[in-house]
Amino acid sequence: MGLPPALVLFFLAPAIAELLSGSAPPSEFFHPFGFLLLASLYGSGALVVRELKVRWEKGYASLFILGAAYGILEEGLMVKSFFDPEWMDLGILGSYGRWQGVNWVWAEWLTIYHALFSITIPITLVELAYVERRNERWVKDRTLVALTMLLGAVTAFGYRFLTTYRPPAAQYLLAITIAALLIFSAWRVPPKMGKGGLKPPSPRKLALMGFLIALSLFSLFMAGPYLIPSPPTLMILGLALIYAAGSLLKRYRWDEGTLYHKFALSAGAVAFLILLTPLQELDKSRPDNPRGMAIVGAVALILLLLMRRRLKQGAQD
Repeated sequence: MGLPPALVLFFLAPAIAELLSGSAPPSEFFHPFGFLLLASLYGSGALVVRELKVRWEKGYASLFILGAAYGILEEGLMVKSFFDPEWMDLGILGSYGRWQGVNWVWAEWLTIYHALFSITIPITLVELAYVERRNERWVKDRTLVALTMLLGAVTAFGYRFLTTYRPPAAQYLLAITIAALLIFSAWRVPPKMGKGGLKPPSPRKLALMGFLIALSLFSLFMAGPYLIPSPPTLMILGLALIYAAGSLLKRYRWDEGTLYHKFALSAGAVAFLILLTPLQELDKSRPDNPRGMAIVGAVALILLLLMRRRLKQGAQD
């Protein structure tokens, strides 16, 4: 591919996490200011996480943990949705699971969401698209410092200007502490953690697994508050789901011969978002303008199919 992988990741991360998910439909995503803000935030975050993983010589366990730290940075420290009871996207989660000034269920859900869809999946897809360079550094040290500064600047800008809400100091400090502990944990995780010896299931089964993981997470955190009276119970179920998925995947051997399998797993999760795009466009109750979401889903599907063909041909050669 002609484009540098770092540039592709810089724009793919916000495209999946915000555009394809419908959080920022085309009218918002492609607005010049919104596009600049989202690309600067997600792009710098994904690149910083990816470069730390490579420099530390870590694997997917560390990648997911760093993704969780990113989720706390964006939602807790920048937009403050972890604490703001009036945050526009909360819905029932503004009251369900709120305790001591923290939207606990929302915080867990968004941390998991960003770890998967903002960080782990975009990085995985770009590394597979540039498979010969997946273990290389994509940016120089000076550029990594600049990206880290950009991430910090965007976070500070968002804290100051996106909303007037200011969270309590103790809760905000707790979010900073947890994010720092996650980064430290990602650094301490053994490089070979999550590399079992079993042969992975077929790509088709892995695609189904990725789809079902995404479906289960969205169902639990979107429908769960209406069905499960106890917020702590729902949170335990969310953590159990992530733990079960991670425990299952770490049993398998992920190596040179399973690149297509990695793609299938990631593509299955992305396919869930694609499936939702026409439904979002037809949703007349949305306060924003979802026009164009079906086109976004169609383009994403075409790109996945093209990548599938490329990786499948490579696996057969």
